[in-house]
Amino acid sequence: MDLINTILHIDIYLTEIVNAYGALSYILLFAVIFVETGLVFIPFLPGDSLLFAAGAISAISSLNIYFLIVILWLAAFLGDTTNYFIGKFFGNKLSAKVNQEYLTRTQEFYKKYGGITIFLARFIPIIRTFAPFVAGLGKMDYKKFITYNISGGLVWVLLFTLSGYFLGNIPQVKENFSIIVIAIIVISLIPILFEFIKHKKSK
Repeated sequence: MDLINTILHIDIYLTEIVNAYGALSYILLFAVIFVETGLVFIPFLPGDSLLFAAGAISAISSLNIYFLIVILWLAAFLGDTTNYFIGKFFGNKLSAKVNQEYLTRTQEFYKKYGGITIFLARFIPIIRTFAPFVAGLGKMDYKKFITYNISGGLVWVLLFTLSGYFLGNIPQVKENFSIIVIAIIVISLIPILFEFIKHKKSK
């Protein structure tokens, strides 16, 4: 319940953090995005909504939008890279300990979309965390992986951070920020729901 409340009011919490800690907020934002993308056991941290909120807050605080984008992209890139190598070197031992349903869905996603899954998964919560792990587990060529990792992470960070920067402080958006966050989460989950329904019908 606390996690849901934090996600829905992430603008309030993040504003308080930025006001209290200033430049140290970059470290927190880096850590959350890195963990959300880099540790297969923790796929439930805010991703899209955090990027949007960070962008919105940077427009009215001491956070520098350009430095913010670099930090967030670096966190996303290093997170996926870490997850890839965890899957490559420890995947067989760890695969039995992670959520099998999420793992299976991600593997099916790979069968359908191939290597570009790394790019597409950036925009799908949970799949985003499992995709690099499965890529490493399946011994995906690293040169191919890193191309999708760089481009996917950059587009993901730019899309949500700049959306927050330019739209997040419009009065109507600020007054309904929680609704916007819910909408972002729901839209992000639509591909998972679609694949789930399709999987059920195929059975």
